[in-house]
Amino acid sequence: MQRLLDILASGVHDAKNQLFIAESMIAASEAAHGISMGEARYAIEAAANRLSRTLTAYHLLRDDATAAITPSIVSDLCDEVMLAQKKHLAARNITLSAECSVFDEWPLDRDLITDMLNNAVQNAGRYARQSVRLSATTDDGWLSLIVEDDGPGFATLPPDCGTGLMVAERLARLHTRRERHGSLTLTNDSALGGARFELRLP
Repeated sequence: MQRLLDILASGVHDAKNQLFIAESMIAASEAAHGISMGEARYAIEAAANRLSRTLTAYHLLRDDATAAITPSIVSDLCDEVMLAQKKHLAARNITLSAECSVFDEWPLDRDLITDMLNNAVQNAGRYARQSVRLSATTDDGWLSLIVEDDGPGFATLPPDCGTGLMVAERLARLHTRRERHGSLTLTNDSALGGARFELRLP
């Protein structure tokens, strides 16, 4: 079974590399013909990043590894996600806003958490009517990173949301401190009226 998983992981890696080649070809065509295909390039880049996250998750889950937790400035993390996602949501007439009230450092695996938030914002943007909001708050020694939208909400809530959620929950739980573990919850309790993604880290 492990051998089969390794073969599948190798296939994912090859597919990711082919996407990067396709993106380079599109960029070359844009330059040669003076056309803009930014959304196509973004779609390819998003797919390649998703494959990269899948490989990262695979190695963490396979090797029972620990997260690379270091102090990170939460507001900078939120700014990074906003910079990566705002333009592309705007192209679909979706407004992305941020309410980050945490300006201090917090111990977390920045790459993993940034990937999870980017993915959450992208998913929210697919179903939002007009608005997506990213927020960060603290309460009783917990950091909450929240993505909300004004869409129709989740048609199916956990535990029936599939393997993607299972992997995300496992990655959240890799964040441990003082015998407390990170967690991930999905609800339809968004203040905007739609779905709510909440990642809590100790």
